[in-house]
Amino acid sequence: MLKCNKFRLPYRITVRLDKFICEATDLTRSQAKKALKTGDITVDDRVVKDPSFKVTEDMEVCFDDQPLRVVAVRYIMMNKPMDTLCSNVDEVYPSVLNYLDVPKIDKLHIAGRLDADTTGLILITDDGQWSHKITSPKKDCGKRYWVEVADPLTEDLIDTFAKGIELRNEDGLTKPAQLEILDETTCLLTITEGKYHQVKRMFAAVGNKVIALHREAIGHIELDEALEVGEWRYLSDEEIASVV
Repeated sequence: MLKCNKFRLPYRITVRLDKFICEATDLTRSQAKKALKTGDITVDDRVVKDPSFKVTEDMEVCFDDQPLRVVAVRYIMMNKPMDTLCSNVDEVYPSVLNYLDVPKIDKLHIAGRLDADTTGLILITDDGQWSHKITSPKKDCGKRYWVEVADPLTEDLIDTFAKGIELRNEDGLTKPAQLEILDETTCLLTITEGKYHQVKRMFAAVGNKVIALHREAIGHIELDEALEVGEWRYLSDEEIASVV
C-alpha cells in the first residue's frame, strides 16, 4: 500500500514533479518515474508524465486519485528519557526517535544532543539552518541544566564558573557559565557551548562529580512541564522564532 504524507508545506515551493512524488511518498525516484510513465499521476486533474514538470504549492498532485502532500518543516520538543540516545539509530541504547510517530523520520536530527544518562529537553527538527543557530558556539545560545552533584557546593564556585574553567585536553577556558546554587548538592548551570560531556567535565575539574543531569531550557525554549518522560509536542510559532 502506498504510504503518503499528510502535511502541506507552509510556504510556496517550485520543485520537479518526480522529486515531489518521492518527498510525498515512500517511492524511489525510479518508481516515481514509472508511475508517471503509466499515467498514474495527475496535477490539477490533468495527467502529467514529464518528471521535470514544475510543481508549486497551490497545485493538487494525485497518485491514483489520492492527493499527495509533502512533509512540512518540523520543530519538536521532547522530554528525553534516561538511557536513550540522541542519534538516528539504535546502538547500546535505543534512539529517542523511537518515541516519535511521524512520517519521514529519517529526515530528522537532534539539535543539541544529550548523553544517554542525561534527561530533559531535546529539540528535533529537519531544518538544518535553524538547528545550527542552537549548536554553533558563535551564537551563544544558552542551555540551562539542573545538576545534582556528589559533594557540597560552595559559593566560590559561582565566580569560578563565571570566569571559565580549564578542561582536560582542551585549549583555553570554557566560556563564562552561570551557576545558581539551589541547595547543598543541587544547582542550575547555564552554558553557551556544547563540548563533549561539558557539564560533567566542568564539575570534575573543580573536584566534584555529577550524579544527575537534566536539561530545562535551550535559549528561550523551556521544557514543557506538561510533557511526561518520553512525550513530545511540536513547538509553537513563538518558540520557533525565538531561535535567532
